[in-house]
Amino acid sequence: INGLVLNDIVKRKFCHVLSLEANVLKKIQVQGLHHLTLNGADRQTSISFWYGLLGMPLVFEQPNLDNPSEDHLYFDPGDGRLITIFTDETRKQELNCKPVSSRAGTVHHLAFTVSQATFEQIEGRLDQRKIQHSGRKDRGFMHSVYFRDPLGLLVELACYRFYPPNGFSHADVLIEAHRIRSAKGDKNISEDHLSDAIEGLIKKNKPSLSVDRSPKNSYS
Repeated sequence: INGLVLNDIVKRKFCHVLSLEANVLKKIQVQGLHHLTLNGADRQTSISFWYGLLGMPLVFEQPNLDNPSEDHLYFDPGDGRLITIFTDETRKQELNCKPVSSRAGTVHHLAFTVSQATFEQIEGRLDQRKIQHSGRKDRGFMHSVYFRDPLGLLVELACYRFYPPNGFSHADVLIEAHRIRSAKGDKNISEDHLSDAIEGLIKKNKPSLSVDRSPKNSYS
């Protein structure tokens, strides 16, 4: 085989390999929530709810670049990410205490985190505004209160019942707690699972000079 023919064979094989790689399915890996966008009513209704009740600063606004008849409001929910609202002054607020929709493919609710101190004030501050709510709900790994925004969207305010160890996220603790719960055959995650999960993460990932890291009773 002369050099030109050999070179052509190598090129064909290389192109074949590239073709096979191009047909292999790969994920589009996301790295977090960028923003959520909702269809709102008029501008003031959105500001009164998202800032006036939930304290989210309005960080900027501009026209909806895909629909010039609407404005686009951007609120900061507290973690630097964004809740954005399309508003239209011809869409006036219509109080709606019923679910927006329960069909498949629709949003069931939005959940926002609050501190323990704030959580203890939620029911009183909703009652002061005569806003119907669920009252405190115990979800095992968190406490929650549910209520609807002026347009009928279900909103949850949630407070975790644990702090993750340094270097770990809440999700890291929850996946470990899930494994413990599943192994025990329990119905849902409880504080016991969370506590064991936190201990396990620290034991596996934090070095110690102690050879024996089993529980002890120092009072006996």
